[in-house]
Amino acid sequence: MLLLSVVGGVVGVGEATAATELRVHTQKQWLRGKVSDAVLELRDERAQPVGPTHARLEPEGLWLQGGATPRVLEQIDLDFGEDGRASLDSIRVEEGGGEFVLHLSDGGRLEGRVRTLAPWWALLPPLLSILLALWLRQVLLALAAGVFSGAWILSGDPVAAFVGGLRDVVVAAATDEFQAAILLFTACLGGMVGVMARAGGTHGLVDAARRWIRDARGAQLATAVLGLIIFFDDYANTLLVGNTMRPVTDRLRVSREKLSYLVDSTAAPVATVAVLSTWVGYQVGLIGDGLEGIGRSSNEAYATFVSSIPYAAYSWFALALVFWLILQRRDFGPMYAAEHRARVEGKVLGPDARPLADDIGETLDPEPGAPRRAHLALLPILVVLLTTVIGLWADGRARLLDSSGPAGLSEQGLRDVFSAADPASALLWAVVLGSVVAIALSVGERLIPVATAMDAWISGVKAMVPALAILILAWSIGDVCEELGTADVVVGAATGHLSARLVPTVTFLVAAFLGFSTGTSWGTMAILMPIVIPLATHLPAASGVGPGAAGTIFVASIASVLSGSVFGDHCSPISDTTIMSSMASGSDHVDHVRTQLPYAAMAGLMAVLFGTLPAGFGIAAGWTLPVGVLFLGVMVRLIGRRLPVDP
Repeated sequence: MLLLSVVGGVVGVGEATAATELRVHTQKQWLRGKVSDAVLELRDERAQPVGPTHARLEPEGLWLQGGATPRVLEQIDLDFGEDGRASLDSIRVEEGGGEFVLHLSDGGRLEGRVRTLAPWWALLPPLLSILLALWLRQVLLALAAGVFSGAWILSGDPVAAFVGGLRDVVVAAATDEFQAAILLFTACLGGMVGVMARAGGTHGLVDAARRWIRDARGAQLATAVLGLIIFFDDYANTLLVGNTMRPVTDRLRVSREKLSYLVDSTAAPVATVAVLSTWVGYQVGLIGDGLEGIGRSSNEAYATFVSSIPYAAYSWFALALVFWLILQRRDFGPMYAAEHRARVEGKVLGPDARPLADDIGETLDPEPGAPRRAHLALLPILVVLLTTVIGLWADGRARLLDSSGPAGLSEQGLRDVFSAADPASALLWAVVLGSVVAIALSVGERLIPVATAMDAWISGVKAMVPALAILILAWSIGDVCEELGTADVVVGAATGHLSARLVPTVTFLVAAFLGFSTGTSWGTMAILMPIVIPLATHLPAASGVGPGAAGTIFVASIASVLSGSVFGDHCSPISDTTIMSSMASGSDHVDHVRTQLPYAAMAGLMAVLFGTLPAGFGIAAGWTLPVGVLFLGVMVRLIGRRLPVDP
């Protein structure tokens, strides 16, 4: 994170004061009209703290302090401790540029300021990245521009933005423990796939699949079903399904755009509504914190989450749309053009496509005449899946044992064990073991020598390098948005005057826009859940809504945070999971976003019409969800166009 340090000017009154320097530190950019905190620090000429001492701060312009009923600040009394520091808490600058005068107890006078910006500046970095990505079709450049512009806004200096942005944002994103493990997992998975391809396992898998999957619809259906089966983690789902099915769908003329859509739409939506997944612990934890904030026990969190699952309308409609499109053999919008190109011309990629990952299946073909054995691909993939599940269980059990002891562990269920696990560690263990198995099988069956196997593994890792760079920058721009307070701007603009009946709908739309702007569904959930739970509790009660309808609004609002975050994440070109879907499927990223957007928008519209709006009036999801799914099928029939017969 960037640390802003503003050094105030000094106006001397006496020798002691003339040598005193005022510094202002803040961990978050101050946006006019938004509550912020800062730390003031006094230092002498030897850079030693000045204190303890008393001072009076007089702001220039209009400053407020407090929450619901803020008070106007004409002056603030501050006590600097022995460390020379004093805090400014819950301050809101409404007018002026953040300048102030600090009157010291010895009669000295210091001038300082906090940098304040108009709130719309916080929206510039993500919007700049999104527009550049769609316009130039250069995702790496677009994300880099967003990160640099955000660092510039934070520091106010382009040189400091370049240095600080690289050191404090990009490097921090790459070295974060969880994110570093995901990067290693992705790279190692590329290496494993490289070995499988070079030994002939990938080609053998395609040959075996063709005995059961005879056409493009069968390939798509197999991809979607596999996405449902790997429900326990979205990262594992995306990368394994995309890399496994890509050779099959290529051979049967399914466009890379369609494959990446199927992968993306059966990853996060499934993980969001699964009662057992790596998402559950995070989601239940957020709900538990929100319940404690309104005076309820956090023990109700899991039951509340389960009650909200039927109201996660976007997740259900996104999954339903996948199967309607496959079963009816129809597509619409840019996806139809992509599928028509693949089916008729045999081109799975567009003429200007720039895949995020090199096509390992083509660059690492087996030797001519070499045997093609499907088990060389199937066994490493199964090892990754099984090791992931076992790793999640072992890691979660160890963490619960450390925190609760043997007695506490005995009271925990399987859900609690999986929720406590670190998915990144389990995925990394799994893919390393999968790589070992792939190399051992290839060498042990004398298909390729050890040196060739290692070269193939390295080549597979190299194919992932562009995607890894983009993934790091996607995380970086998320950190910049957090530092700028982008979420505060969006939430504040949307929740000014709100009807109780519209709480689920507005929550869904705000979560979608926030997920789209920041590219993170988890971050969006963390931002909105503490706001939405009190809002969905108190507003219906204050509006005189009956207890039945109020309960529906409450659980539907929680579900709207979860599924709305996924909706925005699906539409965003700066989302890490969207990028990983493009990478695993070997698709051009902008093409993936462009073709998926109409489908995500249709599912989002259905989520509002048959999910959030009826829930606001107390109508149970058991009535509206089946009707919405059927209506979605009718829409596909009316809007979609029948694809040519499979060649």
